Amino acid sequence: MDSSSLFQTMTMVIGAAALFSYINHKFIKLPATIGLMIMALALSGVLIILGLFDKELMMDTCRIVHVIDFRQLLMDVMLSFLLFAGALHVNAKALKQERVSVFLFATLGVIISTFVVGYFSFWLLNGLGFEIGLTYCLLFGALISPTDPIAVLAILKTSNVSKSLETKISGESLFNDGVGVVVFLSILMVEENGVANFEIGETMKLFAEEALGGIAYGAFLGYAGYRILKSIDDAPKIEVLITIAIAMGGYGFASLIHVSGPLAMVVAGLIIGNKIILPKNASDSAHQLSEFWEMLDEIMNAVLFVLIGLEIISLPNNKEYIIAGLLMIPLVLVARLISTSIPFSLMKKGKTKGSKIIAMLTWGGLRGGISIALALSLPDSEFRDLIILITYSVVVFSIIVQGLTVSSLVKKLKLGV
Repeated sequence: MDSSSLFQTMTMVIGAAALFSYINHKFIKLPATIGLMIMALALSGVLIILGLFDKELMMDTCRIVHVIDFRQLLMDVMLSFLLFAGALHVNAKALKQERVSVFLFATLGVIISTFVVGYFSFWLLNGLGFEIGLTYCLLFGALISPTDPIAVLAILKTSNVSKSLETKISGESLFNDGVGVVVFLSILMVEENGVANFEIGETMKLFAEEALGGIAYGAFLGYAGYRILKSIDDAPKIEVLITIAIAMGGYGFASLIHVSGPLAMVVAGLIIGNKIILPKNASDSAHQLSEFWEMLDEIMNAVLFVLIGLEIISLPNNKEYIIAGLLMIPLVLVARLISTSIPFSLMKKGKTKGSKIIAMLTWGGLRGGISIALALSLPDSEFRDLIILITYSVVVFSIIVQGLTVSSLVKKLKLGV
């Protein structure tokens, strides 16, 4: 990849994010992530239409989009910052009170959803004439089942949902990625090696290494970071530098020791946030640290959702794929309903508004860039483009339609603060 081309492309993306942010703030006044993504989609649509009349323009546009490896940029660069920033402002005491529901939704819920979505998509796609295998459909189920913490946390900021329900939804989204990745990798091993070579022991070992190892590693990072930050409580610039090192270096080292980097960033962010930033007697430097990470979170979210909108340019233009994507949207929602209802039925408390909470969990479980990144990581296959387009369809509907109506649903169900 040419470094100057990458720099020019990122300059255009950041410029678009800045322009769209200004237009949204001044005139449209939608939640920032949704407004930016809608404008990026609109820009992509205009470029696609112009490309019908000017093939060279379309080719140049596609080349610009392809300069950025979306999967690598999100999973290897941006995700560590976004998860760490999001976890910094989550109240650990509230999370502890909802630990049973968060655990059930993030583990059992993801597994149930993976298989329900997998079988639903298998029946639907084969019914539409796509001779796709079950394991490939289960891969789609695994990548679309975890709710996206970036999208969820961004939308919940403006929803006025009750603190208990907000903790359930945000807590699940922060922790279900580790489970989702393990399920995805396990099914990928079956797809590549065959069912005969699948071993449950290997899957459990992978889960222990990735999920439990990530939590333990994150706890070490968070506590060590807290002790270091506490020893220099009057140097905000150094504190910012240290937390950046934790987010970057900690995430990078996680891949070397084969533990979940996302879970490590969540746990480290929770510890540092609750020890340094959230206490009532937090120092001035802690407030400055908080403001830095809030600003960085906003900037990266803006760039991410503009990129999601622009990715439509690189998608295959296939009517059958588009129809499959549209039909899959309600099926994924039904699977989400099933996968939240079963874990919720196992909980001993909080059932007084059971149907309302399940409805909110179903509609508020947003998918985002992580699902797209996992879809882009699928091995080459005749159905890879199909799964990518279906994933994109579900994500766009989730962020725009569900994201825009979450606040209205909260009011209608009377689940607000």
